[in-house]
Amino acid sequence: MLKLFKFLIFLALLGFVGLTGYAYLGDMTPQTEPRTVPVTLDGQ
Repeated sequence: MLKLFKFLIFLALLGFVGLTGYAYLGDMTPQTEPRTVPVTLDGQ
């Protein structure tokens, strides 16, 4: 039972390290593109 507990702790730590590494090294920049939107104003 102790081996299973140690294995689960190891997997949790490995997942945390992987998630942290992806957050710092992964390309998470949003893709941007120029966009023009016509606006109609009511000038009364």
